Amino acid sequence: MSDPDEPPADRESPVGQPVIRGDPTLTGERARRAVQFDPSDPESVAEAADTVRRFARNSAGAEDNVYVLRGAAACAALVRGEGSYKAAAERAGDGVTVSFIRKWARVHDLPRAVRRYVATGRIAPTAAKHIARVHGEARYQLAWAILDHGLTVREVRAVASAINDGTDVETALEAVDAGLGEITLSLDPETYRDLRRRAALDDSEPEDVVAEALGALDSLDSLDSFAAAAARDDGPRRSK
Repeated sequence: MSDPDEPPADRESPVGQPVIRGDPTLTGERARRAVQFDPSDPESVAEAADTVRRFARNSAGAEDNVYVLRGAAACAALVRGEGSYKAAAERAGDGVTVSFIRKWARVHDLPRAVRRYVATGRIAPTAAKHIARVHGEARYQLAWAILDHGLTVREVRAVASAINDGTDVETALEAVDAGLGEITLSLDPETYRDLRRRAALDDSEPEDVVAEALGALDSLDSLDSFAAAAARDDGPRRSK
């Protein structure tokens, strides 16, 4: 059973809903044209089947992130509407395979935080397919490693395979020279000053201050000002 205090590693919003594709801050003008697939609506399921069929044929669109997310949504909605991967593949027809539908439906099931990076191109759709092969917290850890270490699709595939073979995430990432939990931050001068000052006063390292500040938050959604958390000291500051 998953820890209720941990972020969900799977999709929370309804299958087929264009949460990411319909966000204009991510997809611009295309957000207005985002299609919602409703697995409970026969006409929408029929549209999903047609979309999957065209998605499977049009490999040329694989580098279009929004196009891929739409195809993935159609795959997931078709599976939900038909009740199984096999039935979904049969409904799509035209040589669409079970493995194709399973692969892309799993991408649609990735958590929103990961799908946002797919939509903006920070994570390639081909890499997202391999993130979706793993489960639980490993999905986040592998996705963030892509962002922080610039992993290639081949490396992502190797890490995902190792994890599924029973290797722990940290060891699997070390095999491609990616450290789990390593991130480089660029801070504004004032925040950088306060972070270093806080670490010096606490006789600790900056990373410990950051970890403590984040750990004190109820959730990442309630993040206010890191500078305020990093600038605490034993007494009030003197004004200039």
